[in-house]
Amino acid sequence: MLRPERLIKISRWLRDKRSVSFEDMRRELEVSRPTLYRDLAYLRDRMGVPLFWDETRQGYRLDASAGVHEVPGLWLSAEEILALLTMHQLLSELDPAGFLGRQLAPIRQRLLALLEGMAYPLSEISSRIRILSVASRSGAGVHFQALITAVLERRRLRIAYKARSNGRLSSREISPQRLVRYRENWYLDAWCHLRDEIRSFAVDAIESVEAWPEAATAVPDDVLDRELGAGYGIFSGAQVRWATLRFTPERARWVAAERWHPEQEGGFLGDGSYQLRLPYSNDPELIMDILKYGPDCEVVGPRELREKVLGLLTAAVRRYEQ
Repeated sequence: MLRPERLIKISRWLRDKRSVSFEDMRRELEVSRPTLYRDLAYLRDRMGVPLFWDETRQGYRLDASAGVHEVPGLWLSAEEILALLTMHQLLSELDPAGFLGRQLAPIRQRLLALLEGMAYPLSEISSRIRILSVASRSGAGVHFQALITAVLERRRLRIAYKARSNGRLSSREISPQRLVRYRENWYLDAWCHLRDEIRSFAVDAIESVEAWPEAATAVPDDVLDRELGAGYGIFSGAQVRWATLRFTPERARWVAAERWHPEQEGGFLGDGSYQLRLPYSNDPELIMDILKYGPDCEVVGPRELREKVLGLLTAAVRRYEQ
């Protein structure tokens, strides 16, 4: 009998009976005394089952004051397993010595216990179901404590920010609004008092953080969503234009199943190609996603976007011709 099955049986015996003797459990499970002791310790210490030895009844029973407790295991669906693995991996990527790593360590241990309580060993599940993180950047946890505190307490910050577009370091006074996890990286949505507008800052590009005594300027959630969610990607804006992209029949089936933007519009054309329309404001992220399809994607419009992509593709060809 596999360990998860034993854990479920023990849990149900404890739930259905006033008390269960150690020897009765050992005979039913057909295990050694050390194995049963380990199972009981695992239920109590790792799975949080409120069991204890009742000297009067000479058996194990549940603490009634703890309420009903169920052990997760064989009935977990594929979707639930994937959700647990995703959460476990996300927590595993955090710096254990950083603020988030320390605060979320108990949750990670609980998730680990849930995964280990399933029908198959965690090592087997992890080797057969893999979740790969792509293009995640390091360094996001350095200033997390200060950022989270400022977001929750609505306090202003003075930050030193190094823009990746040009490598320049600038000093900004900002009113933090919310932290966002996007494409494996963290961003801070904030009101920038230097630019007098809403901006998204890559957290790993923040080089220093200084608490500011003034209260943060509050930006309503609907305004944040309108400014940052209307266009394409994390660095969007309110001035929205619409891009029209055409994908070759060879790529059409894949792109038709993808969700580039909540308001996108798409459909197959007569020759089997796929045409996609979607809103954007700042175009760098959209251009990167267009370029990854190489010759299988054509920018139909607007003209400005088409010319930018054409210029980049032409420059790429010249580099290869050198």
